[in-house]
Amino acid sequence: MPIAKGLIAFAALALLLATALGAYASHGLEGVLAPRALASLKTAIEYQFYHGLGLLAVALLADRYPQSRWLKVSAALFIAGIVLFCGSLYATTLGGVAVLGPVTPVGGIAFMGAWVALAVAALTEKNRG
Repeated sequence: MPIAKGLIAFAALALLLATALGAYASHGLEGVLAPRALASLKTAIEYQFYHGLGLLAVALLADRYPQSRWLKVSAALFIAGIVLFCGSLYATTLGGVAVLGPVTPVGGIAFMGAWVALAVAALTEKNRG
């Protein structure tokens, strides 16, 4: 399977999960979670949306530039960010797994690195148009 197809599938599933969790947070957790926990959950959902869309863009570009090392780095960092940043916030707010709290900033750094790698890819890839 070409890398772009796998990335599109991962991005689509990440966006599906963000949609489902957003609905659950809005309709099932208001008044159940403490306001601070609900705010953390909503932050994770928002970041998953933004970065899932970023991953989708990288996947579409990877289809056009399949040899781009920087697009591969960007994709890996977007996935790492979704898993580490969003996943740790989900685990701490929904599962009470406080030990994962220190992982959250690592995911945030992965997100920033993903955007940097995407910018480098945009500046270094030769146009095949």
